[in-house]
Amino acid sequence: MLENFWFNVEYGIYHVLDINAYDHVLFLIVLTVPYLFKDWKRVLLLVSTFTLGHTLSLILAAYNVVRVNGIIVEFLIPVTILVVALFNVFTAGKGAQKEKVGVLFFSTLFFGLVHGLGFAREFQILVGKSDNKILTLLEFALGIEIAQIIVVIVVLFLAYIMQTIFRFSKRDWVMVISSIVVGLVIPMILNSDFIS
Repeated sequence: MLENFWFNVEYGIYHVLDINAYDHVLFLIVLTVPYLFKDWKRVLLLVSTFTLGHTLSLILAAYNVVRVNGIIVEFLIPVTILVVALFNVFTAGKGAQKEKVGVLFFSTLFFGLVHGLGFAREFQILVGKSDNKILTLLEFALGIEIAQIIVVIVVLFLAYIMQTIFRFSKRDWVMVISSIVVGLVIPMILNSDFIS
C-alpha cells in the first residue's frame, strides 16, 4: 500500500520535472516569474488552481467522460504557455497580476485542464483497470503539487538573487525570462502535428 503511494507520488513529481517534457516547467516559470517571495500565498493558490484543473482533466479521462484529440491538445499546451508569457511581457512592471485576479485564476484553471488532457492517455495506462482510480489520482496530484512547489521556490529564489544581488529591475527580470520562454515555445507550436 505504502509502496503504491510512493510510486504514484514519485510518478507525479517525475511528470513535472521530466527533462524531456519541460512544457510543464515552462508554464510554471511564466506563471511564477512576476511574483516575489512576499507573494507566496497568491503563487501557491495559482499553482494549486493549475493542479486542480490538471486533476479534473485526469478524472474525466480516467472515467472516459471526455476523449480528446491528442494532436489538438499537444498544440494547445505550448499555446497556453505562450499566452501567459506574452501577458507577462506586455504587463511587466504594471502590476496586472494583482488586479485581474479572477481572470488570472480562471485562465490558470483552464490551462490546467488543457495540460491534464495532454497527459490523459498515459494516465489511463497508469490506472488501467484499477478499482481505486481516485486514490491513485490524488497520490499522483500530490506528487505534481510537490514538484510544482519545488519549481516555484527555485524561480522565486532566482528572482530574489537577480533583483537584490544583480540589481535587475523586476520589470526587466519578468521581460527577459518571459521572452526566453516565448522563444522556446514558438518552435514547439510550429513543430506540432496540428500545424505540420
